[in-house]
Amino acid sequence: MRKFLIHALLALFSVSGSFAAYAQSTDAPVAKTSTKATPADRALAKAVRRALAKTPGFDVSGVFVRARGGAVVLSGSVKSGEQIEQAAQITKSVDGVTSVTNKLALFHGGNG
Repeated sequence: MRKFLIHALLALFSVSGSFAAYAQSTDAPVAKTSTKATPADRALAKAVRRALAKTPGFDVSGVFVRARGGAVVLSGSVKSGEQIEQAAQITKSVDGVTSVTNKLALFHGGNG
């Protein structure tokens, strides 16, 4: 009985030790990346929104603009398919824009 208890304890310690070793990582710590917009990002998003708003017939009220390091993401909705492509073209023409991700969708109206 005593021998069984010793073997059981040894098995328990060896298993718990392997979990502790598994939990440790040899990877170097990862530097935190900021998800906050810088003043330059905010200025670029504002410039894109202003350019969209100046376009005749383009309703910018449902469009959201996010900029990070020159990369611009357009999201929200517009009233026609032509405006989806138009928004991308206008955005590309703004100084400082390096890339455009267009996630705009058609606004279908209604109450849900």
